Amino acid sequence: MIVARISEGGRERWARVEGSVALTSERPLTLAETAAAGEGMLERSIPLTDVTLLAPTLPDTKILCVGLNYRDHVAETGRDLPSHPVIFTRYPDSLVGPGAPIVVPAVSHRLDYEAELAVVIGSGGRAIPAERALDHVLGYTLLNDGSVRDFQRHTAQFTPGKNFEASGSVGPWIVTRDAVGELGPQAITLTLGGERLQSSTLDQLIFGVPELIAYVSTFTPLRPGDIIATGTPGGVGSVRSPRRWMTPGEEVVVAIDGLGELRNPIVAEVPAA
Repeated sequence: MIVARISEGGRERWARVEGSVALTSERPLTLAETAAAGEGMLERSIPLTDVTLLAPTLPDTKILCVGLNYRDHVAETGRDLPSHPVIFTRYPDSLVGPGAPIVVPAVSHRLDYEAELAVVIGSGGRAIPAERALDHVLGYTLLNDGSVRDFQRHTAQFTPGKNFEASGSVGPWIVTRDAVGELGPQAITLTLGGERLQSSTLDQLIFGVPELIAYVSTFTPLRPGDIIATGTPGGVGSVRSPRRWMTPGEEVVVAIDGLGELRNPIVAEVPAA
């Protein structure tokens, strides 16, 4: 099953995507209600060509990101494998949806790319055991953890470099866990300006989805719709020679087997008058 956040006729809502149509309800439904809706409950059928796919988030979505969680990425940074997940947060307004422009901020040109698998929580909880963690997963989506590297490295805290407005993206939809199956062999790639820059597989993850959910839910309660971004593989722009940044005029594409593609144009910030 595919669930998406759509805009149609000025109204934003959750919908199920089946083939070339979006199925929605006349009354507003939550993400969980849309995913669980039985036959006849989604009475409206709208051609996908008549809707805009949005980021599958809400203003209060909790977005937790994991750093240094692919073996090939840790190796290229020259660091040791982490003993615990490296966790930081993103704000919803730092991520745009599919097709929307990612913005290079006026104060820096060092906007790096990071292709990521993101986990979407279906049923919330606190202190969720790893052995039951997958029962709390609704599905998966794609995320580009755009990182303004100079601001990220001003201090040991990642927050500024990870939260410039519209500096990353998420979407285009959520593919439910049953449709994806067991994680591991799926390929994850990122292409920028037609050049393949990241290429790995999900079995390179150091901390898997159950371990991440268990760790994160130890310190914060998870709610339906919350997102855990699981980290990026090797090939990021900041470790290349020469360095490679997302540049206005290019298109960036994140792809994961079974989830589709997340495409975004890159634009420069227009300073306020």
